[in-house]
Amino acid sequence: MSHFHGRLGSLAYGGDYNPEQWGPEVHAEDSELMREAGVNLATVGIFSWARAEPDPGHYDFDWLDGHLDRLAADGVAVCLATMTASPPPWLARLHPETLPVLDDGTLLYPGSRQHWCPSSPVFRTYAVRLVEQLAKRYAHHPALALWHIGNEYGCHISRHCHCEVSTAAFRTWLRERYGSVDALNEAWSTTFWSQRYSAFEEIHTPRTAPSFRNPAQQLDYRRFSSDELLACYLAEKEVLDRLTPGIPVTTNFVPLAPTLDLFRWAREMDVVSYDSYPDPHDANAAHETAFNYDVMRGLKNGDPWLLMEQAPSAVNWRRRNGRKQAGRMRLDSWQAVAHGADSVLFFQWRASRGGAEKFHSAMVPHGGRDTRIFREVGALGTELAEHPALLGSRPERAEAALLFDWPNWWALEQEAHPSADVRLLDGARALHKPLYDASVACDVVPADGDFSPYKLLLVPHLYSLSAETADRITSFVRSGGTALVTYFSGITDEHDRVYLGGYPAPLREVLGLHIDEFDPLAEGERIELSSGAGELWSEDVILEGAQAVETFTDGRPAVTRHAYGEGTAWYLATTPDPATLRALMDRIRREKAITPALPDLPQGTQARTRIAADGTRVHVVYDYGAGEIAVKRG
Repeated sequence: MSHFHGRLGSLAYGGDYNPEQWGPEVHAEDSELMREAGVNLATVGIFSWARAEPDPGHYDFDWLDGHLDRLAADGVAVCLATMTASPPPWLARLHPETLPVLDDGTLLYPGSRQHWCPSSPVFRTYAVRLVEQLAKRYAHHPALALWHIGNEYGCHISRHCHCEVSTAAFRTWLRERYGSVDALNEAWSTTFWSQRYSAFEEIHTPRTAPSFRNPAQQLDYRRFSSDELLACYLAEKEVLDRLTPGIPVTTNFVPLAPTLDLFRWAREMDVVSYDSYPDPHDANAAHETAFNYDVMRGLKNGDPWLLMEQAPSAVNWRRRNGRKQAGRMRLDSWQAVAHGADSVLFFQWRASRGGAEKFHSAMVPHGGRDTRIFREVGALGTELAEHPALLGSRPERAEAALLFDWPNWWALEQEAHPSADVRLLDGARALHKPLYDASVACDVVPADGDFSPYKLLLVPHLYSLSAETADRITSFVRSGGTALVTYFSGITDEHDRVYLGGYPAPLREVLGLHIDEFDPLAEGERIELSSGAGELWSEDVILEGAQAVETFTDGRPAVTRHAYGEGTAWYLATTPDPATLRALMDRIRREKAITPALPDLPQGTQARTRIAADGTRVHVVYDYGAGEIAVKRG
């Protein structure tokens, strides 16, 4: 990222710029307003394929040359998109086989975006051909600072495609994964419901079926879908790495979703990029956004990431699109920086006159310069530029970490489970929030990550757990760490096959207990604890060395603590109410001497620390309640 940082000098500020929507008189004003707002980075060309290749093999980049030259002259660096997010209509006309198909057989047509099958070799051929033209033409352009492949992969085709091309690709993927049909049958438990396959050619993508579809098949299909989209990204990245070495490459992830295995994707990215759209009407948005940002920071082991998109005010796609009140955009932006972002970018620079997103707010609203939003945009640009030391600074490693795993997310929330209300994000955010409320930083780590730097490991609903990860959690505790594990963890292996011998079999020893039977609660039901109350879940815990710290009123253990080796393993057999969980987490923090980045912070104030290249510690302090921001050295 040295090239990118060197082009900027301070935190990246700007957003998606779509000059093809406007004429020369607007372009001249854009230059003036970008200088006024302090813009130093523009993302160009996200949805420009039809403009750049109006007919197959006929490329027109003259218009783009002028815009990039103008931006370079204005001192604005460019994040240049490969334009492949939305193919031109002629591709569907010439190659209708590139269109995606839903699991019920519905064909999706052009007229929106992302209307392409990720497994289609035809689509990939045309996409790569376009990227080669772009890379050859702009490899040495002075504006080029970053490449942006595609856009929001999986946003609309979230479960891949079910056409015959995808079905054939799925069979190939399964052959590579299992090697033989017998191995697949074993992994998929196909003796159940007479599903045994005698050949890979008998296997389909999990399409609409009379009843519950095979859960292991669905889980592998989610893995396959993430991998096929990644293959599209990598096909373009290979061209860029070959023709423009030294220019970093990224793509923007959608607001935290189960679509893609982001830890797997992040290994192939030079820098992680993220689109953040908290709902101004949601009272919990600030914490949920902080958690999402911690996930983004964790994808590349704490490296800075890019806030690629946010809204200056309202979006256009909710049922009720509330605006951000005065000061909220500034708070949202600094929150991202506090949690590791090297950029504050928006969708988009100038609000569109037509199209589906014409009522999505922009840095330059329909009213132009003389608007509240643009005045706030200019003030924020000035403020961000005053802190150049933040660019490239690395967020300080936290003392607590939360284990997060996409395949587990997919497996946990499948059908035919004890409770459909046990959801990974709910469980993860519940454990994260007491730390957030105490202004204690929390990293997010993958199942195969390094737990050793941390004092505390939070493990929410790790339903699908490999033996290797179970051993690593056990070793972490044995070596002196503290782990907090929540219910419905350690239930199945990576193929969704239940571990035998008493739940949670692979964690039974370290937790010092086993579960005799699940007892999920009815909708809206609460269960009393020895202090406080529990929600969603209860179960019959049999102690095998652990001690009950909290009990249900009938005497069953609800919260347990087990000394194991040099460390401690905690277990939650319910979701405690927020006050009870906060008290428990405060106790655990005190035992491990985990403290906030800054002492004596007022209630509601958050502080996160970033360390500059010269070792300087920079504290970013923000408070949503008071609407205050401070940047402190020391």
